[in-house]
Amino acid sequence: MVEMTLIAPLMLTLSAGVFEFGNLIHDKLLMEAGLSDGARFGARCNSQIYTDAGLAAIDCAAMATNIAVYGKPTPTQTDVPRIAGWATANVTVTIGTGCHNAVVGGVTQYRSTTAQVCVVEADGTYPYSGVGLLSVIGIGTINLTGSHQERLMRF
Repeated sequence: MVEMTLIAPLMLTLSAGVFEFGNLIHDKLLMEAGLSDGARFGARCNSQIYTDAGLAAIDCAAMATNIAVYGKPTPTQTDVPRIAGWATANVTVTIGTGCHNAVVGGVTQYRSTTAQVCVVEADGTYPYSGVGLLSVIGIGTINLTGSHQERLMRF
């Protein structure tokens, strides 16, 4: 009985810590998957095709942001984000403004037939507040951050 009294609080704390850490890693992986999906869509989206065809132009960056958060380009009011509490305001998708030299100092950075390679970058943050253990031990919100780049591939 004495051993159980001494060990039980330690085991419960360790178990709760493992659960909290697993939940944090799960949310981080969901966020990174969303950023990857959004950047991939942004790299292949070309609004010029729509305007050339006389159709309404589309906002590729906004659609890529929605894909990152909701998993679809045009979410409805009933759609929920990949992570509870994550919003499109926490994601920034930049299309084609970041261009890099393909060769720097004689070293090939990007395989390309052009001198420069433009990329799409999706950046996001998520304020992880946890399931309660962090507040019990005095740790506040942890800001998870992520970023993903894709080569711009307009067709």
